[in-house]
Amino acid sequence: MSSEPDTAAAVTWTHLGARHTATWWSTNDRPAPKDLVVVDDRLTAAQAVRYAAQGTAMLWLGDFPNAKQILSAIDRRLAKGGRGTATRPATSDADEFYRIRQARAQRSRMMSLILVPLTFDEATGVATLPLPRAPKVGAAVDFGYGQQRGFGAGRAVVSLQELTGALSAYQWFLTGVDVPVLGAKIHPHYGTFMPTRHEYVDLVAGAPLHDRRLAFDIGTGTGVLAAVLAHRGVEKVVGTDIHQRAVDCANDNFARLGIEDSAEAQLADMFPEGRAPLIVCNPPWLPGSATTTLDAAIYDPGSKMLLQFLAGLPHHLSENGEGWLVISDLAELLGLRSRQMLLDAIDAAGLRVIDRLDTTPTHGRANDSSDILHAARSREVTSLWRLQRKQSASSSAPSTFRPALNHPGTAEAPD
Repeated sequence: MSSEPDTAAAVTWTHLGARHTATWWSTNDRPAPKDLVVVDDRLTAAQAVRYAAQGTAMLWLGDFPNAKQILSAIDRRLAKGGRGTATRPATSDADEFYRIRQARAQRSRMMSLILVPLTFDEATGVATLPLPRAPKVGAAVDFGYGQQRGFGAGRAVVSLQELTGALSAYQWFLTGVDVPVLGAKIHPHYGTFMPTRHEYVDLVAGAPLHDRRLAFDIGTGTGVLAAVLAHRGVEKVVGTDIHQRAVDCANDNFARLGIEDSAEAQLADMFPEGRAPLIVCNPPWLPGSATTTLDAAIYDPGSKMLLQFLAGLPHHLSENGEGWLVISDLAELLGLRSRQMLLDAIDAAGLRVIDRLDTTPTHGRANDSSDILHAARSREVTSLWRLQRKQSASSSAPSTFRPALNHPGTAEAPD
């Protein structure tokens, strides 16, 4: 985690002959804009795109619904091939993937330049959005920005795109996400990845579980996999994450589920202290840069977390213990990483594959033929790799690993 600066960044502007200053907040750590103009309902989408292309931020002081319309109009213009869209022809699926990421990143940067002010009630410290027809944002601002420096006093300026995301995330938090194998909901905090793809959760729920004394869940996020293990009867589950938001989220979910005595989350770079008979990791599935905490749940620069997990796994497994690596082959299908690279990393770490449980995704994109990457997504397989140390006492036993699909429903977990 990066340390906070000694002083919060600030933005300044002039309006109606007066100079104003406010604290700059960004949950995605975007820098405070250097160039800023004040805009209102007279701003057109074309003008907004021109400002954004120049890197000029726009502080919106007009009607709030109109601000959202401008944001949507900018998005549509950029999506149709305006500024920020790559035009270089793709030569491979990997090339196309990087083109899409680059265009989306540029689009996001430009859209983030529509800004709105926040003020705080002096008596209650509740945030308000001082714009005509603005909704009540106090709870959502607390949810998304409560850790920001200077929260609850004075005034701040934030990206409208980011604030809209916080409002949406707060509703997800209140509603929760159903996890069928738990028969309960997980409530994701702001900045933590929502467990909406159930196939990887189902794999952990169905894999053979031989030792229920202790398990580690590396990169726990919302804590959903740790909760599944506790639900299966593991006596103690320790989850770790590098983000405090995720640790707080996981512990909150454990308390909501009533399993806080058997599951806990800790702030750690990778493994907790000690060894365990079961260590689970669902690392980000795609190599690539991660610019936000949400991106960090999807993209793993240079497959760093994957390789770090595999390299450290033998040193944290107890005798005959298992490591469960849960990962998709989408990176392989897109040409971003090879299967041989994964197998070589497993071998170099002193590990062996004793089995692999596979399943096919059922999320919407897998069946969306309009998706540019549909050809790869339609063939995607999500796998749970069961790994053991080569020097385990059981290493002389023949491996049960087989390359054919073994859907989790066919694997029986002994009690």
